Amino acid sequence: MAFRPLHTARELHQAEAGTEFDPDAEIGEEIRGLRRAQGLTLKQLAAEAGISVGYLSEIERNLSRVPIGVLKGICDALGIHMNWFFRAGKLGPTHERDVVVRAANRPRLSFPGLGITEELLSPNLTGALEMLISTIAPGADSENYSHDGAEAGLVLEGAVDLWIDDNHVRLATGDSFAFDSKRRHRCANRNDTPARVLWVITPPHY
Repeated sequence: MAFRPLHTARELHQAEAGTEFDPDAEIGEEIRGLRRAQGLTLKQLAAEAGISVGYLSEIERNLSRVPIGVLKGICDALGIHMNWFFRAGKLGPTHERDVVVRAANRPRLSFPGLGITEELLSPNLTGALEMLISTIAPGADSENYSHDGAEAGLVLEGAVDLWIDDNHVRLATGDSFAFDSKRRHRCANRNDTPARVLWVITPPHY
């Protein structure tokens, strides 16, 4: 079962003063539209996702940061995959769409206020694995979450801190890692420069 932290009013994870939200991220509005389309109240969806009504209201108005584990909980409650929120890249030629993703055409997903942007490298998510690049801004923190499967990664640029359960490691450019995704995990950038991490996840998580 995925790790879903229950956020109280004191732990709403509102954006700190000066935090810049991604102007292209409209996750909150889409969540609200999906909730209403399914006839769910704020209270019902919040209960299913394991978060407070106040926090969900902030998310829907694009006023609060959205950790990966929280978005996963909301998606599970809505019966959708997180890939719903990827901004589609341009389609390549028909003969290569199921094989190739051109650098300029990568679908992207930004987590509002979190400082993490995902670029999907896999042509689709129907296979056994997915590959993506995370760009992690200075000070960004994924917070704890977990899910089925396994994952591995390689730090392409910068340095990141990685926690697997209570085990903490610091990874520099060129370092790689692998772990069981069912274990609680978290990734953060405690440096002054952005970090980029290549991830391979099976089965596809997004």
